Amino acid sequence: MIKDLFIKKTLAQLDEEASSNKYGLKRHLGLTNLTLLGIGSVIGAGIFVLTGTAAQMHAGPAIVLSFILSAIGCLLAGLCYAEFASMIPLSGSAYTYGYATMGELFAWIIGWDLVLEYLFATSTVAVGWSGYMLSFLADYGIYIPTSLAQAPFDFDQHGWHVTGAFFNFPAVLIVVLVTILLVVGIKESVRFNNIAVIIKIIIVLLFIGFGISHIHPQNWVPFIPKNTGVWGQYGWSGILTGSGVIFFAYIGFDAVSTTSQEAINPKRDLPLSILFTLLICTILYVGVSFVLTGIVNYKDLNVSAPIALAIDRSGAELKWLSPYIKLGTIAGLSSVIIVTLLGQTRIFFSMAHDGLLWKCFTKTHAKFKTPHYSTLITGFFTALIAGLLPIGLLGELVSIGTLLAFIIVCIGILILRKTDPDAPRAFKTPWVPFVPILGAFVCFIQMLALPADTWLRLFIWMAIGFVIYFGYGRKHSVARKLRKSSKK
Repeated sequence: MIKDLFIKKTLAQLDEEASSNKYGLKRHLGLTNLTLLGIGSVIGAGIFVLTGTAAQMHAGPAIVLSFILSAIGCLLAGLCYAEFASMIPLSGSAYTYGYATMGELFAWIIGWDLVLEYLFATSTVAVGWSGYMLSFLADYGIYIPTSLAQAPFDFDQHGWHVTGAFFNFPAVLIVVLVTILLVVGIKESVRFNNIAVIIKIIIVLLFIGFGISHIHPQNWVPFIPKNTGVWGQYGWSGILTGSGVIFFAYIGFDAVSTTSQEAINPKRDLPLSILFTLLICTILYVGVSFVLTGIVNYKDLNVSAPIALAIDRSGAELKWLSPYIKLGTIAGLSSVIIVTLLGQTRIFFSMAHDGLLWKCFTKTHAKFKTPHYSTLITGFFTALIAGLLPIGLLGELVSIGTLLAFIIVCIGILILRKTDPDAPRAFKTPWVPFVPILGAFVCFIQMLALPADTWLRLFIWMAIGFVIYFGYGRKHSVARKLRKSSKK
């Protein structure tokens, strides 16, 4: 029946699931750990890699404005996320929120969308990690053959190209290592992430602090390059497209909400960590993009390691800083891979527990208490994608998935305020309905600004998802089985 497609989980059911912890995940994460997980995910490929790509291909020096526009959309969506996180302390992020507000079919759409988001986000960061590792090794005379150091395919403003390479070995290697770490345990992964985040913040501040004296103001002229006549290639449309391309950089607070079942006090700490993450990271993003485009002309920034390029272009005065920047960036990108791969496995974990994906994704390791099957399967496909596809294409796919998830979360708040107005909320989104409506609108405008072929890939991905849902998920849905048994 059609109405069964929109069967919902009640807030009482979700709260009971969270309280019982029947999934067997350990609660290790406090406010500091959750905030560092968020920063660990946000300060990554967006700041170390895609800043340069988006500047060269879309916005020029005005990439600063793109980051600010993205931050506005993220703030509005983040306020909606915070309310949901305070009410529904379960793994699954927007997928779980959708189940409570719009029903199973929309929950599936969001969940499958989040799979796209996290899978390609992790792959994107892995390719960026590879670029910085290669640059770091080259400083010491160590060179990996090009055939093993880049994707066999490239994608730019002119379309697809064959590079002649076999696969990106360093990108595959880091995904494999992080997968093993996540199987060993969340506590160990968080410890590594905390150290990496501290190093990463120091590196970003060093780049801004020392780089600002090497800015060449002429690199900012024109600040908004004239549009080429093609939508999204410079001008104001380029700023808008740039904001959409780098939007996935703010995926961190979504990743935080996927760890709800491993948070000690999720109803209080999750909303705070989401907002702290967004505030800290926006300031750092604007600072880096401002300095980066001042040191290097935007036309030269379409590389996998733009900050490394900026340091090298600064001359002998900053030569001493180069290895520290590159090594710190490598550590920082490693922490992003940890958080995004962690988020992906928890999405699979939640969907499988609801019967919408295969049961193997629900299994936890007898010793480590982690969803090891989910982690290993995710790690395999992430490594495959990172080894074969170019970073520009990956970044666009992540952004459209993130924007769609944010839109649905914003709409979900409007629905929940109508259906459950008296439900206890440890955090309430302010100025409803203004904030959710504006959040959905800003995110939708950025989606429209993305290239048409990105939309085509999204539709293809969703079509595959519907085949899985109607072929497997709908038949094995736990919520549907409970409804049937209650009618008997």
